[in-house]
Parts: sequence; structure tokens; C-alpha cells
Amino acid sequence: MTVESGAATTAAHITGAQPAPEMPDQAGEFIQLLTPEGERIDHPDYPLDLSAADIRAMYRDLVLVRRIDTEAISLQRQGELGIWASLLGQEAAQIGSARGLEPTDMVFPTYREHGVAWCRGIDPVRLLELYRGVSHGGWDPEEHKFHLYTIVIGSQTLHATGYAMGIQRDGADEAVIAYFGDGATSQGDVNEAFVFASVFNAPIVFFCQNNQWAISAPLERQSRVPLYQRARGFGFPGVRVDGNDVLACYAVTKKAMQAAREGQGPTLIEAYTYRMGAHTTTDDPTRYRLASELEMWKLRDPIERVRAYLVRTGLAGPDFFAEVDAEAKQVGARVREACRTMPDPPPLAIFDDVYTEPTSILRAEREQYAAYLDSFASEEGEVSSR
Repeated sequence: MTVESGAATTAAHITGAQPAPEMPDQAGEFIQLLTPEGERIDHPDYPLDLSAADIRAMYRDLVLVRRIDTEAISLQRQGELGIWASLLGQEAAQIGSARGLEPTDMVFPTYREHGVAWCRGIDPVRLLELYRGVSHGGWDPEEHKFHLYTIVIGSQTLHATGYAMGIQRDGADEAVIAYFGDGATSQGDVNEAFVFASVFNAPIVFFCQNNQWAISAPLERQSRVPLYQRARGFGFPGVRVDGNDVLACYAVTKKAMQAAREGQGPTLIEAYTYRMGAHTTTDDPTRYRLASELEMWKLRDPIERVRAYLVRTGLAGPDFFAEVDAEAKQVGARVREACRTMPDPPPLAIFDDVYTEPTSILRAEREQYAAYLDSFASEEGEVSSR
């Protein structure tokens, strides 16, 4: 039994459905510039314009983002975060695509784009504020050109398309990228976004991180054809890239974003990758997927292939790797300490920043809640609601 058929059989056992036929050539037809063994491959359509320093910087991004992710998982297990959505295994898709953007491009993320947030200058502590429940949003989307995290699956694709249509009418020299997962492609919002983006030729790139599992639902329950081929039905190009290849993700995204800025309309990028961890820290992936599948994907680790390339070509030595590891430890320690010492917001802060100016209803609700809080007394006296 193959891994793919085994996963489908597992899903059928869970859902009571019959296994879907195996997907055609799931992992074969994609753009790849760096093999799992760290060997460079040239592609005529995707020339690489990165220096050795650029590739070393990408390696640093990959290592630091993974350290932030592992720290956040540990913090959640220790009760310091309410939940966390890990990006383990998807670092290359995020770092590569984000480094392929221009500073003026706008990003619409889901709730897992921690690597993209890192590349857009978002302090990872701001992300932890969300998952700790002490922040309503955390950052100014316009300042970082990075929109707020979106929990509702797929809804950000419509927001992104609307934004793209807006800048199109403004004549702005910028483009939009919207991130989502394979499970989101089954949502109506995503397909509606494809329609609007196509017929209005909107300057947007749809970046699907196909990590094979929408919680416990395998890819075979999302589509009978490779996801990137869906773009054809909406009238715009689709391309599949090796999502564990940071160089390919960079090159493919950079070209698609440039096409969007030049008025060529949308592109769907399917980054074929794998969610090596749980969907979130409330999930147990051992209940629905095979251990052998995970072991197979560990051999395609996005960080190890860049390290192998740097070593193979002599572009980095032991001192560089030791320096990056030391920095990762420092970042992890800073994030951990910042999380543990975050102050709880005052109860009435929930009414702040709801609107630009408070409405009469909002003021009345605030006063009512303040009176409710003031009705409680502790041994030390009145509990302050202010």
C-alpha cells in the first residue's frame, strides 16, 4: 500500500466514504531549483537572481522562524498560550515567497504565516499576543504591508481580491498576495475570489500552501486534480512549485507578482509541501495519518537542503552555522521571556479600537460592563475595571 492510498483509506475509515482514486502525479510536476540533497537545478523560466549573501540570509530566516515556532509550541504546552498554529515544514514556502515580494506589495495571511510576518518586519512577540489573548490585532497592516491574521478559512482571499481591485483602480504600482491552505480551496469564498480576480484581471497572486492535510481531511477529499490546475477553469494561470524549496518559492512568487503588477492578472501558486506538525496544538495527527508519511517528508526538510547547498558549494562554513544557531537561541529566549511577562489588558480594553470613534451603543455597553465589574468586591476592596 502506498502512502497516498493509505492516507485515503484512513480518511475513508474516519468519514465512512469510499477512498478516492490516487491523484495524478502528485509530487512530480513542480518547479524545483534546489533538490532535497542540496543540488542546484536551473530552470529557463525561473532564473535565480540571488547572491550568496541572499541565500545565507534565507537560511537564517528559515532557522530563526523554526525556532520561534518551536518556542511557541512549548509555551502553549506550558499554559502560556491558548493555542498555536505551527508552520513546521512550511518554512521554505513562506520565507521564499515573502522574500519575493516588493516592500509596497500587500499581504493577506491566514493564521499560520509566521514566516511571512517575520519577513514583513512583524515582531514575533506581536503574534504571541494574539495567541495569548492579550491583543485584538497587534499591528498596523499598512505600516508593514501585512494584513491581520484571519481565522475564518478562506475569507481573506475575498478581502485580498477587493483590495487588489482597489489598487488597480488607483493605478498603484503594487500587487497583492493572499495565502491559504489546501482545505480552503473547498470554500466558496476562495472560488468567488478566483472569479472576481479573473474577470476583473486583478493584480493578485493566490498562494496555496498545500500541506496535504486540512486538519484530518486529506488532500484526496479536497480535489480530484492537482490544485494548481483549478486556475485554468477560472481563466488564469496556475503553477506548482516545490514548497520545500525556498529558492523555487522565491523565483516563482517573484515572477507571478511582477506579472500582476504589469497588468497580466492573477496567478495561482500551489506550493506542494507538508505539515510536519499538528494542525494546531489542539490536534493529534497520529490519529489520522501514517508515521511513514511523516518520515518520508522529513527527508525533504526545507532547512537541511539549504544547509547542504551552502556546505556543498563552500558558501558557508561552521562559523556561519554556529552564529545562526546562537542567534536562534537568543531569539527563542527573548520570545519566551516576552510571552511570560506580557501584562493582561484591563477588562474594559475590549471596547477600544472597535470603531474609529465610539458610538452611542458602544459607550452604553462599556458603561454597563464597567458597572458590572465594579459590582464585584475582593478581600482588598473594590476590583478596578479601569
